[in-house]
Amino acid sequence: MKGLILLDINVQEMLFQFIGGLGIFLFGIKYMGDGLQKSAGDRLRGILDRFTTNPLMGVLVGIFVTALIQSSSGTTALTVGLVSAGFMTLRQAIGVIMGANIGTTVTAFIIGIDIDAYALPIIAVGAAAIFFFRKEKIQALGQVIFGFGALFYGLDLMSIGMKPLRTLEAFQDLMLSMSDNPFLGVLVGTVFTLIVQSSSATIGILQELFAQGSLHLDAALPVLFGDNLGTTITAVLASIGASVAAKRAAMVHVLFNLVGSIIFTILLIPFTKAVGLMQHTLLLNPEMTIAFAHGVFNITNTLIQFPFIAAIAWFVTKVIRDENQSKVLSPAFKLSKLEEIEPIENR
Repeated sequence: MKGLILLDINVQEMLFQFIGGLGIFLFGIKYMGDGLQKSAGDRLRGILDRFTTNPLMGVLVGIFVTALIQSSSGTTALTVGLVSAGFMTLRQAIGVIMGANIGTTVTAFIIGIDIDAYALPIIAVGAAAIFFFRKEKIQALGQVIFGFGALFYGLDLMSIGMKPLRTLEAFQDLMLSMSDNPFLGVLVGTVFTLIVQSSSATIGILQELFAQGSLHLDAALPVLFGDNLGTTITAVLASIGASVAAKRAAMVHVLFNLVGSIIFTILLIPFTKAVGLMQHTLLLNPEMTIAFAHGVFNITNTLIQFPFIAAIAWFVTKVIRDENQSKVLSPAFKLSKLEEIEPIENR
């Protein structure tokens, strides 16, 4: 009985540390992004509006804006708004969405920097800048620093909470199953990201599991693909009840990540070998290895699909039709309108 109570306490402690750490991590990302956005002001929307003159520029702008606000969903939402307002074509928006997927890998690279031990002093510096200075720019910078520290502190708490998982037989069996069946790994990554609503958080967790040795590389990479696929739910939810342009942009996001996940799952064995070789050649730590794999996945996926932007735009336009436009173009609609107009000689 005593052992059972001790086990319950350990499980409770593990869950509290993991859930609390996840909350602090998500808050850190949002707070850091909000601080960066305050520093940039309203210029972000202007950048998206002015510099997305073609799909290639759209990709570059998508990378820049997402790296700045630390949210591919935020970039996609801004893009959808501009498409709905008629300031951006669907083709330009596709480029921005592709760039947003590359830009979101910056968070994984930040996590790859091993500065967990300095998280609390960084938080203290950020808090001092927020509370002891009245200048808005310094306060915004303090927000960025505070969020940066909170990100690492939350990650450290999650890491501590996840360590006991390695001793659980059910968890070990799941990891072995994911190594044998990559589609299960993709499913796990997708579902977890759907629940958490942040690919940055789930990839951060994946980096910690890989660093602890709880996951082998061939099991970690399919989860990474699933994380990228699961993040599209934010755009899908945002497009519910929205304009046709918003629905099309959301579908582009889903299609882009779905195609990439399928391609890389099929090529899992050579991709795993390439990532392993990169890890040993560049002497990468485990967290940075996942960050590089994430970057390679999104950059390669963009390079593969970029030449087909026109085809993607055509496809989503055919699948998600504008009912008003269909009525205007419909022969039956035209005939009904002609029948309403009496010939001049009959009047």
